[in-house]
Amino acid sequence: GAAMMLAELAMEAGLPKGVLNIVHGTHDVVNNICDDEAIKAVSFVGSNTAGMHIYSRASASGKRVQCNMGAKNHAIILPDADRDATLNALIAAGFGAAGQRCMALSTAVFVGGSEPWEDELVKRASSLVVNTGTANDADLGPVISRQVCFFRTCFCTHVIHIFLLMDTDIFF
Repeated sequence: GAAMMLAELAMEAGLPKGVLNIVHGTHDVVNNICDDEAIKAVSFVGSNTAGMHIYSRASASGKRVQCNMGAKNHAIILPDADRDATLNALIAAGFGAAGQRCMALSTAVFVGGSEPWEDELVKRASSLVVNTGTANDADLGPVISRQVCFFRTCFCTHVIHIFLLMDTDIFF
């Protein structure tokens, strides 16, 4: 997947062997990584359950641990971003696959302010057609649980709230 391609590119760019390691595996592999004294830091992206286990076990071994759990992905929109392309990308990233894929967007930060974007973002999100996944006109299909349904319903309000809170350029 993408992680392996990025690792290959890093190696081609001259990153020394052993600096970046991508390991795929299940419980035994994870526990060995968490317990191995030669490994000083662990970075994980994935589910809350796995992340909490990794964080607890690796930090108990004295490792630096970074766990990005629950797929809280961010978009940073710069002032010179193409408006139409950016709005389309935000809607696709936030609502594609009913927002249930691991890389679904949950947070957007507008550098320099969100106000010029808000009305159109809400308009596009509100115009999405919710229907069964097999309906030809469906933009948004069924979701896996009531919790996800609640999240999807609140997405626009939540995003606009975050935009307003982040309505600044102090981050750059």
